[in-house]
Amino acid sequence: MACKVLVVCGSPVVASADLLRRLAGECDHVVAVDRGLDALLSAGLGCDVYAGDADTVSDEGRALVDAAEDFEVERHDPYKDYTDLALALDSVRCRWPGAEVVATCATGGRPDMALSVLGLLAGYDDGPVWIAEDKVVARILRAGESWTIEGFEDKTFSIIAIAPGTVVSEHGLEWELDHSPLGLLADTGISNIVRTTATITVHQGAAIGFLLR
Repeated sequence: MACKVLVVCGSPVVASADLLRRLAGECDHVVAVDRGLDALLSAGLGCDVYAGDADTVSDEGRALVDAAEDFEVERHDPYKDYTDLALALDSVRCRWPGAEVVATCATGGRPDMALSVLGLLAGYDDGPVWIAEDKVVARILRAGESWTIEGFEDKTFSIIAIAPGTVVSEHGLEWELDHSPLGLLADTGISNIVRTTATITVHQGAAIGFLLR
C-alpha cells in the first residue's frame, strides 16, 4: 500500500498548529519545504526531509538544517532552475513511489506563487493529491477519479477545470452536473452548495475541487 506524505510548503500564510499536528498524525512522512520548517517547529513538530535553498527559513530553522541529525536535508543552491516545491515533489517521487500527497501552507501569500504551487501539485500524477488549509480542503481530480464528500451539508463547493476538454459530474449538490464540459479555468463550477452526501467525478481532463469548511 502506498504511503501518505505531508508536504509543508513555504507560504507566509501558515496553517494552524492544530491542523499541522492533525495532518502530521495522519501521514507516514513529513517533508518541509524551506520556510515550511518554521511552520512545523511552531507546532512542535519535526520532519523527515527538509528540501529547499534556505532563503526564507528563519535563523533558527537554518541552524537546524545546518546541523541536522534528526532529519535528512536536501539543500539546493538559490540560483536554481526550479522552485523548492518542484524539487521537494521530485524527492517524494524518488523516496516513496506512488505516495499520496497532502500539501499545506500552500496557497496563501503571493498569487503568482500560489498559481505555481497549484500547477506543480496538479503535475504530480504519481498518486492522489490533497491541499489542506484551515478554511478549505481541495483535491486534484484526474480522469476516472471521484471524490465523495460526507458530513458537509450546506458548505460551499467549487470545481475548476485545469485542463482543456474537462468533463465532470456532480451529484448531491444544489446544482448537479451530468457529464458536463467545464471550460479551462471557467467559472461554471464556482460556489455550489453541498446538500447531502456528494460525489464529484472527472470523466475527462483534470480539475481542482475546493470544499470550504
